[in-house]
Amino acid sequence: MLYLKKANTDDTEKEYLFVRDVPADENGFINEYHGISRKDFDDALVTIIANSEGARLPEGYVPDTTYFLWNDNEIIGEFHLRHFLCESLVNGAGHIGYYIAPKYRGRGFGTQGLAMLLERACELVPEEEIYLRVRRSNPASLKAMLKNGCYIHHEDEEHFFVRFKKEV
Repeated sequence: MLYLKKANTDDTEKEYLFVRDVPADENGFINEYHGISRKDFDDALVTIIANSEGARLPEGYVPDTTYFLWNDNEIIGEFHLRHFLCESLVNGAGHIGYYIAPKYRGRGFGTQGLAMLLERACELVPEEEIYLRVRRSNPASLKAMLKNGCYIHHEDEEHFFVRFKKEV
């Protein structure tokens, strides 16, 4: 069964093993914990959870909840939901970022995980639209967004800036 679950201390070992192996930057998904030690991850997890509650945020950052996409008892993806936009997010990464482990790509997990996260975003995000950004070199991610009812708002040489209209 596929489901999203917030980062938490009950699943620390599996979260650690997943996050440690996510590349530092893949298709614009930035992982500052690539290669992290277990001890350092334990400390980072406290901050990750606090960030979702609006605490321990670096200057200029907004609350950001980390979710893991689970397939039964295995983590197969990581999703981030920024609770609202600041100027750098409006013209940058937007509300949502996500990563699916390579061995699970091409099976619709990104599309399904994004659908679940968009539902949560519609409940949490105050803006009328959910903002996303995808590199032009990542057509699979763009396809997942479009399958979920997103549309291309605008583009530049490197990115598509995508929007999802919340139902009012």
